[in-house]
Amino acid sequence: MQAKIILMRSIQMVDLKQQYQKIKPEIDAAISSVIESCLFINGPQVQNFTKSLATYNGVKHVIPCANGTDALQIAMMALDLQPGDEVITPSFTYIATTEVIALLKLTPVFVDVDPKTFCIDTEALQRAITPKTRAIVPVHLFGQAANMEEILKIAAANSLYVIEDNAQTIGCDYYFSDGTTKKTGAIGTIGTTSFFPSKNLGAFGDAGAIMTNNDELANSLKMVANHGQSKRYFHDIVGCNSRLDTLQAAVLEIKLKYLEDYIDARRAAAQHYDAAFSGHPKITVPFRAPHSRHVFNQYTLILKGVDRNKLQDYLAGQNVPSMIYYPVPAHRQKMFAHFNSSHTDLPVTDWLTERVISLPMHSEMDDEQLSFITTKVLEFINP
Repeated sequence: MQAKIILMRSIQMVDLKQQYQKIKPEIDAAISSVIESCLFINGPQVQNFTKSLATYNGVKHVIPCANGTDALQIAMMALDLQPGDEVITPSFTYIATTEVIALLKLTPVFVDVDPKTFCIDTEALQRAITPKTRAIVPVHLFGQAANMEEILKIAAANSLYVIEDNAQTIGCDYYFSDGTTKKTGAIGTIGTTSFFPSKNLGAFGDAGAIMTNNDELANSLKMVANHGQSKRYFHDIVGCNSRLDTLQAAVLEIKLKYLEDYIDARRAAAQHYDAAFSGHPKITVPFRAPHSRHVFNQYTLILKGVDRNKLQDYLAGQNVPSMIYYPVPAHRQKMFAHFNSSHTDLPVTDWLTERVISLPMHSEMDDEQLSFITTKVLEFINP
């Protein structure tokens, strides 16, 4: 009798198909209910999801919107930031964080990041404050929280708003020194997030949300997101049109129930990677800050004395995907040339962009895949 050969599943950066298959009946039923109701805009699922998300995050208000970039823009508009106001943010981040600052004619002030956490360096933040500074946008990067306790102290001392970019870190717990715990996104003046499909909590398309504990600010955020309306056809302020459609809300409402399971699976995959790479002289595994429960939106290594591009090519030849987040930091992007930002001295940011590489990370990874990936990485580094 011929033995049955079982092939390893193909490796994806994020395996959305396998994730969907596990909850397919629930997802299909949720989508079908929206289609049958034909309530595609502001259906009951939108309110149900936002209430569930508010409960999960321990925040008073969740305002849904079309995507994470809109969430940042709406937050800045609701705070009535004016052209020329300075907004401090790290350069080592996805471009959306800084893009909206320039879009609103505000002035981005780029600062360096901590070499361990990849999040905003609070000492650099303190040095960057001027009389024109109005807000800080800390980015919780790759699944780990910025040092929010210190950031809040700096903000309070200088009367600054704090807009959390929580697009990569939903579900992360932040531990304060007094023993209290809060979810990222529910700590600052406003929290913003994205439900892009690859996120820990991902929709089946674009989607986003804004969070706040301030009642008055919540009303402003809702107005900005809905054409500046106080009531239908009465437009009090300039706004935009950014909504979470009912189909996406229905999907997210189901997947929110599984978010903690998804986080646990990602953390387990990270431990497997750690076991293979920890202590290697040419590899630095992701740091875990004591103030943060890392939820691993990405698993990002720092390489030393390794040709990163050749490693990436080698992995691709072995059908192992990888990504470089981010090859060009924000302050060196052409879109910010008129700010003369390329001359900003951000040595840690520049150092990281030359050395980081992210390996596949998602909730459906199995031991066979993880072992194959780590073996191939080490084969290249230790020929």
